[in-house]
Amino acid sequence: MKPIDLAPLIDHTLLKPEATEAQIDQLCSEAARHHFRSVCVNSSWARHCARRLEGTGVRVCVVVGFPLGAMDSRAKAFEAGTATADGAREIDMVINVGALKSECLDLVRDDVMAVRRACPAGVVLKVILETCLLSNEEKLVACRLAKEAGADFVKTSTGFNKAGATVEDVALMRQAVGAEMGVKAAGGIRSLEDALAMIEAGANRLGTSSGVLLVAGQSTTSGY
Repeated sequence: MKPIDLAPLIDHTLLKPEATEAQIDQLCSEAARHHFRSVCVNSSWARHCARRLEGTGVRVCVVVGFPLGAMDSRAKAFEAGTATADGAREIDMVINVGALKSECLDLVRDDVMAVRRACPAGVVLKVILETCLLSNEEKLVACRLAKEAGADFVKTSTGFNKAGATVEDVALMRQAVGAEMGVKAAGGIRSLEDALAMIEAGANRLGTSSGVLLVAGQSTTSGY
């Protein structure tokens, strides 16, 4: 795979709380120029990005319950509904990690289902597992619950915790969900070698702030 072939797999990401309007505009311009799959932003930027990207073919992806996942399901559903009304066509929600680790599995499933119901038809729902906080068994359970709740993807990480995506986790998640769901690797993908390794392991979407460098065959030591 050539670096430029990565573009349709990339969610071009800027989630820093201090991100300015100028930086968001640059993110959108870069995504349109390189034909990335989406820009991934916080919900307050959904309408702005949708307007900037209208007619480009680049989607707006918004994070929900980010980055902790510990808020009430009703809050997550409201945020997802507002974001999609503002133009988001992809939602990346954070799973309730504490509920999963407490084996409150109905709560975890219902949490994802609440967001799924809040999303109009055609909106892609990705569930962030925050794999660095989970055992392998918990990762498998989380994948199963996300699938049962009607999610379209499982995603490794927020990029805001102690570690991001690993090849091992991507392979495990792909094994768990099979070919029916997508797997998004996110967090720490900063080189072409990182990206290709994640794809080889089973990822069919990449979340990164280094998309421009990746499609140019370059790398960086910092960023999401």
